[in-house]
Parts: sequence; structure tokens; C-alpha cells
Amino acid sequence: MSSSTLPDTFLLSIDGQGVAGLDEFDVIDPATEELVARCPAADASMLTAAVASASRAFPAWRSTPWSERSAALKALGQLLQTHRETLVTLLVREQGKPRAAAEWEIDGSAAWFAGIAEQALEDEERPMLPGVKSILRHMPVGVVAAIVPWNFPILLAVWKIAPALLTGNTMVLKPSPYTPLTTLHFGLLAQSVLPPGVLNVLALPDSLAPRLTEHPDVGMIAFTGSTETGKKIMRSASASIKRVTLELGGNDPAIVLPDADVEAAAPALFWAAFQNSAQFCVASKRLYVHESIYDRFCEALVAYARTVQVGSGLDPAAGLGPIQNRVQFNKVRDLIDDSRRAGHRFLLGGEVQDGPGYFVPVTLIDNPPDHARCVVEEAFGPVLPILKYRDIDEVIARANASHYGLASSVWGRDEQAAADVGRRLEAGVVWINCIHQMSPAIPMGGVKQSGFGVENGPEGLAHYCNLQTIVQKAG
Repeated sequence: MSSSTLPDTFLLSIDGQGVAGLDEFDVIDPATEELVARCPAADASMLTAAVASASRAFPAWRSTPWSERSAALKALGQLLQTHRETLVTLLVREQGKPRAAAEWEIDGSAAWFAGIAEQALEDEERPMLPGVKSILRHMPVGVVAAIVPWNFPILLAVWKIAPALLTGNTMVLKPSPYTPLTTLHFGLLAQSVLPPGVLNVLALPDSLAPRLTEHPDVGMIAFTGSTETGKKIMRSASASIKRVTLELGGNDPAIVLPDADVEAAAPALFWAAFQNSAQFCVASKRLYVHESIYDRFCEALVAYARTVQVGSGLDPAAGLGPIQNRVQFNKVRDLIDDSRRAGHRFLLGGEVQDGPGYFVPVTLIDNPPDHARCVVEEAFGPVLPILKYRDIDEVIARANASHYGLASSVWGRDEQAAADVGRRLEAGVVWINCIHQMSPAIPMGGVKQSGFGVENGPEGLAHYCNLQTIVQKAG
């Protein structure tokens, strides 16, 4: 894959136009630590201009027929397909994921636009006293500030763009400073489809992010990222009582029941834990295996893990890429070092080499104590504790002993027994004998400190709306 397919320059999108920043910052290839490109940085005046543009565009966009807004989403999805090669190349270079994973993200994003475009929020009539009728309708909030992380920069942006625009809102989108290029390029392409101001895309320093979330003309904040940042966003939103949707951190348990098919479950759970180098909010991060099959399962998991190569996303042989940035790389390395100091046994990995590149080997830790950092903390990197349990009540209590509650999975041949366990787990999403099965039609969201609100499905659409009840005396 050649860098020759990369754009020569990158621009912000404000009021339908490409805008150069007054300053620039470096975007680094995490596989080589070399410069990918210089990215324009928006300043406070550009932020103000973007919000003003979205505010001006809102009345006309809100009044645009639903069918036309739906058609615009489909056209945005087609743009992703038309410019697929450039977007995939950019995504590999700035995020680090292998090409196949980048293709999955771009293709999935196009499918998400198409899927959300088919949805609708119909007015609903509710019964009242004779001679009186009530109608429930959904009204767009206004300007949405969307803040997207670096692990799936395009897909998680689309998860916000699609429902927000379909329901009649306008948007100011802030990608992560670590992965702004693919999103900026798509934002510029999108201006050919959308009226000016409907979608503004700013590469904004994190120091200016509070100005976006606190802006009085922003009616809603849609955020995916860490729980700690989510708490800050809720505090900033409280000043003007903004609507918020927060998809936050997770420490997702996977429970392998004693009757599980070890040979089938081990490869599936490898990818459940390590897809995108475990930089995945809903990755399996604590793996509980029944003591009767623990040793056999560990052997199968280690054997499969040895077949997966970690390397540059440009290497066709690489199944997993680097950690995306040095800050996260250092956090993951520190977590591994902590396990070594604690005397934990490594079934695989555990040795992090110095650069170039932010590479961390697949690291499997053998039955550490429940209070260990590698169990309690969300690694957001390829470190997985495998934990032995004896009975169902015990493992459910241990799985639920977290302030997170994003997703979980249960694995066993007896599907009803596995489903019964799943219903007792404190998580927004529970997968039974599968993992990471998602759809534009199915809501996703966390409980406890893993989030507030949901994305996707009609429930996700509704989060971008205010509910209005009209009560009318019948003629």
C-alpha cells in the first residue's frame, strides 16, 4: 500500500467549505512513529464559527422532509464506498490497524449509513378520555457536538452523524487529535452531499473541547470515550442542561461454562478480546473459565494466539497492529510491568520491546487475584487475565463486581443455561455464544459507569430528539 493515495492537504469543514487551520500538529504512524501528515488545528474563533454555522443551518435542515434526509445518509454511505481506497489507506496509517480491519470499518460505516437511513420515528397516538386525543412526536434537539475517540474513528463518528442528521439535527464533529485525518477527509467529501453547516468537522485541541461542550448554542453532546472524560462532559453539560449520550469505558467479562466447546470457543474468544489490538470498548477484558476445563482452554487459547502475528498494518501477514498512541502504549506497558512485579504467571507475552512502533505482544495472564490491576482496570490493550471459577453464583458475583457495565458474553453448549447466566449479568449488552454482533437496528449502551443513553436502533434515534406531547380536544 503506497502513501501516494493520501491527500496532499487536509482541511477543516466549516459552513460547507474547506478551511485551513491557523496552526498545525503532527499525526504519527503508530507502527513506525514517523509523520503521516500535518493536520490543521481549529482555534476558538473557528469553533465559534462552526457552531454558528450549524445553528444557522438547523431550521432549514429540520424542515427538510425525512425522506430527503434519509437519501442524504445513503449518499454519505456511497461516498465512503466511492473513496474507499483512500479512506482505508488513511485509516491504516493513522490508526495502525491492519488493512482488513480498516476495510471492515469503512465498509461497516457505509452499511451503517444505509441501515440508519431506513429507520423512522413515527408520531404515536395515545388513548385519552373521550373527546380528547394525544400525539407523541419527536423533535430534533438542534446543534449536536459529537466527540469521537481514536480506536474506531470513522465508525463511531457515523454512529453519531447518521442518527443526528436523520432526525433533523446539525452537527459539529470533533475527531481525536490522534486520528483526525480520515474523518477530516470524509467531512470534506460530505459537503458535496449536505447543505452548508449541517456537518462541520474540526480537528480541535483537547484544551478547547470544553468550549464546545459548554457552548450555549449546543443542545446535545454525543461522546464515546473514557468514563473519566464522560464525567467531565456531564459536569459541563449541566450548566445549560444539555442532553447527553455517553458510551464510556468497560471491563467486560466473558464466562466460559463447563460444557463449552473449547476448540470452538478459544479462537472466538481470542478475537473477542484482541480485535483491534483490544482497543475496543466492548472487548472481552476478563475471561472467566470453569475449573474443570481451565487448563485445556488455556492451552487452546495459547495455541491459537501463537498463530496471530502482531505487526504493521501495512504488512499483509499482520493480524493485529500496534497500540495507537504513546500515551496508551505506556499505560499498557505499565499494567504488564505491574503484573510482573506482583509475580503473576504469564502464559504468553509479557515482554514489551522498545520501538520503533507502539507494539505490545498478546499477553495472557494465568489466574491473577481479583484485586490485581490487570483484572480491575480496563487495559485497552492486548492484556487478558484468565480467571478460574468453581460455581455459577460465584462467577456471576465476580463478573458483576465492577463499576463498569458495558457488555459481556457467556459461552456454553446448553444455550438456555447460558442465557440464564446472561440475564443475571449487569451489562447493557449480553452476547450468548457469540460476540460483537451489532446492527444499526439494535440499541447499544452501558449501565453503571459505562454510559448514559444508547446508540443505534429507534431508541438511539430518540436520544437525538426531544419528546413533545400534543393534547388536542377532538372537534
